[in-house]
This record gives sequence, structure tokens and C-alpha cells, in this order.
Amino acid sequence: MSTPHAFGAPGVHDGELAPLGGFPRVRPRRLRRTAAMRTLVRETRLHEAQFILPLFVRNGVGLRTPIGSMPGVSQTSIDEMLRDAEAATTAGIGGVLLFGIPDTKDATGSSGWHEHGPVQEAVRAIKREYPDLLVITDVCMCEYTDHGHCGILTASGEVDNDATLELLSREALSHAEAGADIVAPSDMMDGRIGHMRNALDAAGHTQTPIMSYAVKYASAFYGPFREAAESTPTFGDRRAYQMDPANSAEALKEARLDLAEGADMLMVKPAGAYLDVIQAVKRDTGVPLCAYQVSGEFAMIRAAAERGWIDGERAMMESLTAITRAGADMVITYFALEAAAVLQRR
Repeated sequence: MSTPHAFGAPGVHDGELAPLGGFPRVRPRRLRRTAAMRTLVRETRLHEAQFILPLFVRNGVGLRTPIGSMPGVSQTSIDEMLRDAEAATTAGIGGVLLFGIPDTKDATGSSGWHEHGPVQEAVRAIKREYPDLLVITDVCMCEYTDHGHCGILTASGEVDNDATLELLSREALSHAEAGADIVAPSDMMDGRIGHMRNALDAAGHTQTPIMSYAVKYASAFYGPFREAAESTPTFGDRRAYQMDPANSAEALKEARLDLAEGADMLMVKPAGAYLDVIQAVKRDTGVPLCAYQVSGEFAMIRAAAERGWIDGERAMMESLTAITRAGADMVITYFALEAAAVLQRR
């Protein structure tokens, strides 16, 4: 019996790889020669339906305020947001993720669960005009608190984990009552998934899924988002409740805890610098997994492309392919509409 070749190729043995006339018999380049061939054997495929478009919504009429650090992205009033919702529907992307910019902020973030808050009104507007478009709502306090942290504070200035859970659940419930298809808590408080699941179920929203920002790192890549959401902390930072970028085993612990508490889908955020974590969480849990290509990732690609340093379109599609290849089933990305257009013309 022949023994396996040192190359370790499955089912290939000595002699079968022997060169003829000094040239290789096995030529991987055969399957790379043309675009049609490369497409035929491609292992990872992108589709418009796996993209989720983030939108920043505020009260008012006719507002479209560009975000300086995120070219092409704006804060919008609801009437303008509906134009983006129409574009998302036409492009066939998987859904939109809503962030609210309130008129007023306070220490408890009470605008976050106001019946007529920007997210609540935006959900109703989308469901009225585009009922088949999937609407996901971000559930957090940082956009709504006057201090910019993701929960209410103790007298010493620390985020009070347990006292914050009730407020997060009130916010999630207000989104579900407005018609949100999925609520997505991004605060990273311990136990919030279980508390939120109980609150939703008790109010009759047993069919509303929770997409947990289960693995959310204290990342430097969030800078442009804080301009977009007007959520920069007025003091300190969020490292006491978001994850240390050096940790990966902890990501699996967080993911398992959220699943045990009732999460239906999980998220890893950011995406590009955490491909290993995306792969590990997907392998460990097997549940639907989302990855968030965050504002800093978007801004770097956009800025380099504007300077002519990289091919922006190719870099965009390569980054989305890498995130998907790592194991993400869906990707939240500010490139959603552009990437969908590329796919549709290929």
C-alpha cells in the first residue's frame, strides 16, 4: 500500500504527485485562471440579504446631517430615513439597525423608552411604509444619558449594573410594542438578556427575538460612531463593562451566558480585528451569528480610498468576505447599500 504524500493532501499518494518532465502535475492555478472559474469554485459567497444597514434617527423634518468622520453616512429625520429604508428594500438587504438621537438627555436616559422617541416613531414609520423590511433596534442607554455611559450611575460614578437592567428592559419593551422585529441590547450589563427576556415574555412579546451584543470589546474603532450617535462619555471610558481586546476565552463565556439567558442570536463587535473570535464563537455555539463592521473600520477604508491609497470597492468587498469566511452569518455594515450594488452587477 502506498503511503500518503508529505504534502498531506487527502487521497493523494506518492507517485500520483510525481512530476512529468520536471513540471508539477497538481496546479492550483488551473482553478484561478478566469473570473468564471474563480466564481465557480469560490468557498465563501456574499449575498445582499446578509447585510444590515445602521441608521441614525432623530426628530424633525427634512433633516440629513452628514457625519464628518463617516463620509456618506448621516443623521436623518424620519421622513429622510424612509428614503434609506426604501433603498434598503430595493437593494434586497437583510434589514436595518436603528439608533436614536433624542432631543433631551438625562441621568437615567428616560428618552430611550419614550413612546414617541425617535426609534419608536421610526419603527412605526418603516412598518407602515415597508412592512417586509426587517427592523432591528439597538437597546442601550449611552445615546440617551447626559453622561454618555451605558447605564445609570452610582454616587461614586460607576455604572450600576443591576439598577440598569430594569431600564434596559423598559427600552426593549417600548421597541417591541412599536413593532420592532428584533431587539439588540448593546450595553454589556451582566444578566440583561435574562431580565429582558422575562420582561418581553410577560408583556406578550414571546415571539420577539433578542440579538445580543454578546461579545463587545472596548475598542478604539468606535470613535466615528460616537460622533454619529452623540454618545461620547463625559468622563472616563467603557472598559469597566466592555471586554478587554486581549481576551478571547472570555468571549465564549459571554456567548454561552447570553444563550443560557435566552438570546436567539449573538453578535461579535468589532469584526475586522476579531476574526478569530468570530470563528471561535460560531464553532462553539452554532447559533446565528452577526458581526458588526464598526464605524472605525468603515472610516479607514473610506479615507484610504479617498486618498487613492487603496481600491475602495475591492477593499470593501474583501473585508466583508473575510468577516463572512470567519463564520458570520450576517454583517452589520455602513457599506450595505454599496456592497449590495456591487453584488447585483456582478
